[in-house]
Amino acid sequence: MIGRTVGQYEIQEQLGSGGMGVVYRALDTKLGRVVALKFLPPHLSAEKTSKQRFMQEAKAASALDHANICTIHDIAEDEDGQLFIVMSYYDGQTLKYRLGQKRLSTDESVSIGMQIAR
Repeated sequence: MIGRTVGQYEIQEQLGSGGMGVVYRALDTKLGRVVALKFLPPHLSAEKTSKQRFMQEAKAASALDHANICTIHDIAEDEDGQLFIVMSYYDGQTLKYRLGQKRLSTDESVSIGMQIAR
């Protein structure tokens, strides 16, 4: 996928993957901004139930407006019928990565806990 253009998005780098998708950093060529694209895996794109669940995820997330929740810009389908969500890109580390680096101080733990609770 890296180097591929999907609609107005030039895919630059894979950021991560999980059970419900693969996330890439991409350039929105129309607006000149970096975004994240989450693709439903090809083997799930053919399943109606998986597509519905993916659409529901996008709708639920797009209904929320909070500083600690990623903004959803769009949901689309590529030329192969693979669904993807277009969302804001945030540079930095995942919490999982950060927890694996070194022990968190009490202040860091409290700060992260408060952000999650919000």
